[in-house]
Amino acid sequence: MKKFMDENFLLSNKTAIELYHNYAKNMPIIDYHCHIDPKEIYENKKFNNITEAWLYGDHYKWRVMRCNGIDEKYITGDGSDYDKFLAWAKTIPMSIGNPLYHWTHLELQRFFKIYEPLDEDTAPAIWKKANELLSGEGFRARDLITKSKVETICTTDDPTDTLEYHIKLKEDESFNVNVLPTFRPDKGIEINLDGFVLWVKKLEGISEITISNYDEFLNAFDSRVRYFHSVGCRIADHGIDGTVVYADASKEDAAAIFAKALNGEVVSIDEEKKYKTYTLTHVFKLYHELGWAMQLHIAALRNNNNRMFEKIGPNTGFDSINDESIAYPLSRILDSVDKENSLPKTILYTLNPKDNYVLGAMIGNFQGEGIPGKMQFGAAWWFNDNKDGMIEQMKVLANLGLLGRFVGMLTDSRSFLSYTRHEYFRRIACNLIGEWVENGEVPGNIKLLKTVVEGICYNNAKEYFNI
Repeated sequence: MKKFMDENFLLSNKTAIELYHNYAKNMPIIDYHCHIDPKEIYENKKFNNITEAWLYGDHYKWRVMRCNGIDEKYITGDGSDYDKFLAWAKTIPMSIGNPLYHWTHLELQRFFKIYEPLDEDTAPAIWKKANELLSGEGFRARDLITKSKVETICTTDDPTDTLEYHIKLKEDESFNVNVLPTFRPDKGIEINLDGFVLWVKKLEGISEITISNYDEFLNAFDSRVRYFHSVGCRIADHGIDGTVVYADASKEDAAAIFAKALNGEVVSIDEEKKYKTYTLTHVFKLYHELGWAMQLHIAALRNNNNRMFEKIGPNTGFDSINDESIAYPLSRILDSVDKENSLPKTILYTLNPKDNYVLGAMIGNFQGEGIPGKMQFGAAWWFNDNKDGMIEQMKVLANLGLLGRFVGMLTDSRSFLSYTRHEYFRRIACNLIGEWVENGEVPGNIKLLKTVVEGICYNNAKEYFNI
């Protein structure tokens, strides 16, 4: 029996051990998609305790705590931080097989040198040791970033954000990690969501462009893209909730639909599709002009529990997987931009694993422009972000495209302790490749294997995002 999560954790063969320890382990991290608050980086946030660092805002943990019968008071409620930590300690032993079990213990090991498994018995001692470290020097937000060998962080930012903290960080010579914004314009695309008109007014204010019609809206939108570019942004990110939509639409169609929404009139589903199609293709072309990469996160079904949504809001652990068809509309919207040779570098993610081969095949239709891996099948995302999901995503990519051009892992997290997810991914990737070598499916050519492993861990992302 192997020791629990030792130095060769997840590495089941000699080649995997060599690839991980000699090549993958010490590569820098480009965390090209996360939900970290740049203000907390700039202010170098100091954490009061491990609950604040670990459980605040982490809906992955909240979700399984509810599965364990934990009262909401000790999840998002007014329970003390210590009681919330104990509730997590009570839950974690029940989570064997869940990636949270591994992530939890990797974080304890790498940041706090705590190797005892967390449970109700070990919780008091772990709470004390972790908090003693957090109260001292070397455990602020910036310290956790630099200890993890992070080179670049790409946050997720609304077009109406001022980006003031990105600018301040860029000017701060004492911190040599790139903290770059990512353009996330969902609130301007989802025309039927509550608050759309208020968001347009906010866009009007930040852009200093009066918005009384669709042309002015697009001008304001475009001005924010270019402003983000001036601050270092090189990535756009779109959450395509539900399914991808596509409908033949002219600018006149989109303008009329926008005017209805601005006047508080009901926009039909068919009209929504036309508005989204035209608006998305417009911004896709601008991304291409600026040399950006674009991420499309597809197939989330959000806010399923209305009672809890009304009580504690979105992004609190009540989202799941959508099972609608995505292949045809995705093909059409990508092709509508590509036919003008204006399709940007694109990463496609799906929350539904049934669509893995759909996306793996789709990216092959739009490669080109002399860009290695221009179209990417994105890393296993959210509910797929586990050992099985990562292996399946990489196998699909290898079966249908080029695993050696894959841009690799990201945290997609709100926590400064989540950088160990890169280690988790790297171990799994090295083990998969090592298995192929041990089985005689891939030659044991170290030069080849080094190139592939270092590419997936770091080099491909460095080249792809131009950062």
